[in-house]
Amino acid sequence: MAKTYDAQELTKLKNRVTIIGALVNVFLSIIKIGFGIIGQSAALLADGVHSLSDLASDLLVLVAVKLGAREADHDHPYGHRRFETIATVMLGVGLILVAAGIAWDVYERVLTPEKLLMPKESALGVALISILANEWLYQYTRRVSLITRSKLLLANAWHHRTDAISSVVVLIGVAGSLAGYAWADAAAAAIVALMVAKIGFNLVSDSIKELVDTGLSENIVEDIRVEIAATEGVRDIHLLRTRQMGEDALVDAHIVVNSRITVSEGHMIADVVRDVLIDKFDDVQEVLVHVDPENDEAKESKGKPLLRADVKQLLKEYLAENYPLIEGFRIHYISGELELEVILPHTMFSLSQQVSTIKNRCVVLEQDVEQISRVLVFFKA
Repeated sequence: MAKTYDAQELTKLKNRVTIIGALVNVFLSIIKIGFGIIGQSAALLADGVHSLSDLASDLLVLVAVKLGAREADHDHPYGHRRFETIATVMLGVGLILVAAGIAWDVYERVLTPEKLLMPKESALGVALISILANEWLYQYTRRVSLITRSKLLLANAWHHRTDAISSVVVLIGVAGSLAGYAWADAAAAAIVALMVAKIGFNLVSDSIKELVDTGLSENIVEDIRVEIAATEGVRDIHLLRTRQMGEDALVDAHIVVNSRITVSEGHMIADVVRDVLIDKFDDVQEVLVHVDPENDEAKESKGKPLLRADVKQLLKEYLAENYPLIEGFRIHYISGELELEVILPHTMFSLSQQVSTIKNRCVVLEQDVEQISRVLVFFKA
């Protein structure tokens, strides 16, 4: 059985993996930039700058995790998860800027061939160390991201994976330059810049989608719809909306139930729908279920509806002195019209004259008031 973690433990896991990543990136930045200068490798220097951007992103993740872990409050009733989303946007923009800087440096060196750096063999060993370190960071960070369901950590994990891939490119570029292809190192630096830019663009794009409340993927939404439809008591679903907030998914659903059931039964069905979705889908943390007696999505308004106070006043007017005899009344709003059920106590079985008078006056009420489609008279058992 998988271990379960509380919110505090999840935050500690996020912080620990990010701090370890930051320490590794400090080490990699130092050796890449140092040996990039000593070993005369533009690609290794570019990869070193990339690692520096990773260090900045790790610090950004630490701040975002701290802010995102705060409990919901009056000003943020849905919590602070979007701080992580905003941090992801900033991380993506930073990567794009770093990529642009690397690409510009390569461009200037290509225009002036004498400025092309000729790497030394020491650059190969540093590139290999970077590959192994970043692949280990990817595996570790990805594992923690799955436990904590953190998209920000998952993004950081893939960031480590691209670092490993970029170091592979550096390794090839350095090896090519040592083999006599002077342009190979610069080409490797340019490829690293493109990879960094692509990751940055993907992070910004995905995070902006979340910030503007883009729905979950069609497959997940369809799975959610199937689970709701399979819930006992649900007749139909006529509105289903989803959105993402950090690692949490929020769902709004309008379900159709039997129009004659009680409010409490409708509420119970809604609670079951909510519990099923939270249980079946790991990302779904909040579900708002609206209960409808019919599919009213395309229903045309027929003016201001009669409310209970209005109906009570009409019954007092039409039943007159017989109004105190009734037990109560129920209202059903069906197809834009009102159906009224007048309830008589069982003690009136023998009072045939009063019952007949009440029924006749209810018929007149039904005929006179346009909003009332039908009036039924029942005895309470």
